Amino acid sequence: MKMMNHNNMNRLELTKVLSDDEALINKKLPRELLLRVFSYLDVVSLCRCAQVSRDWHVLALDGSNWQRIDLFTFQKDIEGRVVENISRRCGGFLKQLSLRSCQSINDGALVTFAEMCNNIEDLNLDLCKNITDKTCMALSKHCPRLVWLDLESCPQITDISLKALSDGCNHLECINVSWCDNITENGVTALAKGCPKLRSFLGKGLKALTDPAIITLAQHCKGLDHVNLHGCSAIGDRSIVALAENCPKLRYLCVSNCVHLTDTTLMALSQHCIYLETLEVASCSLFTDAGFQGLARTCHMLQKIDLEDCVLITDVTLNYLAQGCPCLEKLSLSHCELITDEGIRHLGGSACSTEHLAVLELDNCPLITDASLDHLLSCHNLQRIELYDCQLITRAGIKRLRNHLPSIKVHAYFAPQTPPPSEGRSRQRYCRCCVIL
Repeated sequence: MKMMNHNNMNRLELTKVLSDDEALINKKLPRELLLRVFSYLDVVSLCRCAQVSRDWHVLALDGSNWQRIDLFTFQKDIEGRVVENISRRCGGFLKQLSLRSCQSINDGALVTFAEMCNNIEDLNLDLCKNITDKTCMALSKHCPRLVWLDLESCPQITDISLKALSDGCNHLECINVSWCDNITENGVTALAKGCPKLRSFLGKGLKALTDPAIITLAQHCKGLDHVNLHGCSAIGDRSIVALAENCPKLRYLCVSNCVHLTDTTLMALSQHCIYLETLEVASCSLFTDAGFQGLARTCHMLQKIDLEDCVLITDVTLNYLAQGCPCLEKLSLSHCELITDEGIRHLGGSACSTEHLAVLELDNCPLITDASLDHLLSCHNLQRIELYDCQLITRAGIKRLRNHLPSIKVHAYFAPQTPPPSEGRSRQRYCRCCVIL
């Protein structure tokens, strides 16, 4: 009890010191230095400091301390008036704002924001489903320094937004319009012509996107290094050939579920994109070993490759990758049903596996056996392996792997054994389904 009283007194004394406007720290340190200290605090800490004293309230809410704000870290959704208050407080100081998942935000708040915070450079509006083209038109009119804009899953955004951004935000380098279903080739074409500094284009799920739009993007934005076209099912080889020929700095490319692509795409990448580090081509079911032979011959910096559901590739592809991609860290071969232990042998004995390979996904590779796991025993950096629906893998094989790599995470599934039939002629009281339930 005496100790608790002592602690309470200490808290009261500390509170008194901090709440005293004449506290020593306020006297000894100049305002500029105090502001510098406050500039390292996050939003929550600034709000707490604002409640300490009158002086600290002024210091904490000074616009210079509110240059980078991510509201998602402590509040999942906010009202528009909060954005308006922040806009008035921060003004031209604010450079980075994340309103990710703030679904209550509408155009009114963001128009006020654009007018007040015209030095904004980085704006995240992911999942702000109530905003429309009015927001982007305001950004175009008032925010010429905008560099990074995330509009993912904003369903009311249309080509009008991209046309507006191309007119007023010519310094734009990164844009995300994934799952904005109303975006078509007209919007992307306008964006490409008005924003030649684009380095990153994320357009997942834009089913209306066609080859002419991607070709225009490639021709006008030659500095592109990050492109995600996952699920853009209308595009073909012409798009990727144009990207490869015009954008030699390309480091990340995702064309998963672009089902019309052929080995022509892989050959173009092999000829022009030697700096490629990540390639995601899941469900590109027309790719063959020949295409990956060309890719592995020149793209030696590849670190992550997703080949899930590339159903035509065989052990030959793994041999090429093992020889030509010494930096490989993550490889997905799930649902590549022609892969056998021989392919994993090539992979396990390669320089990439012994030095770098950290993740290997082999879900539903029916020809893989425990021998494959034995081929991976020398992969000292292997952190995770996926083995769901690999029917020939046994617990004994996994145990041997874990004995050599004790920190590895193995994700596998073994169906429960069928119980033996009941002996004798007595009829079971319940059927098997009822027993399970």
